[in-house]
Amino acid sequence: TVVEKGITQGYEIQRRLRVWKPRRAAVMGAGTIGLLATLILRLRGLDVTTFALTPKPYLNSDLIEAIGARYVSTQETAIGDGAVKYGPFDLVFEATGYSPVVFDSMRALGKNGVLVLSSVTGGDRTIEVPADKINLEFVLGNKVIVGTVNANREYFENGVRDLSQAELQYPGWLKRLLTHPVKGLENYSELFDQLLNAKGAIKIFCEVAEL
Repeated sequence: TVVEKGITQGYEIQRRLRVWKPRRAAVMGAGTIGLLATLILRLRGLDVTTFALTPKPYLNSDLIEAIGARYVSTQETAIGDGAVKYGPFDLVFEATGYSPVVFDSMRALGKNGVLVLSSVTGGDRTIEVPADKINLEFVLGNKVIVGTVNANREYFENGVRDLSQAELQYPGWLKRLLTHPVKGLENYSELFDQLLNAKGAIKIFCEVAEL
């Protein structure tokens, strides 16, 4: 629902331009939110490039490429270089949890683009940025930044619709997100242990009863 809200509102904001027809999108981060953002943007027909730290191949990069998106490791290709090669991007969805990527995302955004922020960063990290250049590009380029953090019934309904469409378009893909099952509520201690320590987890979940 957080992803649905961010992407829907990004589209609504840029419709003010009347000629906005997004073709290329970037997703920053390949965790659960990044994977779902990649999926929803692909369902909308966009050419999607997903940037994340870990070099491929691994499950998350496989999932991204399985739906026709492009995976780029930032250990191998900087975001700026990726934007030159695959952008400029009409929409960027940031979901890394690492605030400096926000400013890289600003630079990767094309004219008339919209940047959707979903990361919640509670630290005190500081960096140096080319503030004048970023400001100039946003003002002259009609660019927008919007945050997404919660959702209402509309976005739940959109999510159900898109998940249904995803199962039709990419059968079995959603099931691959469910990486770490724990059987029964009585095994809650195992559930918490998985949440804290599981490696390579995308979605840890409790099977309350047999289906």
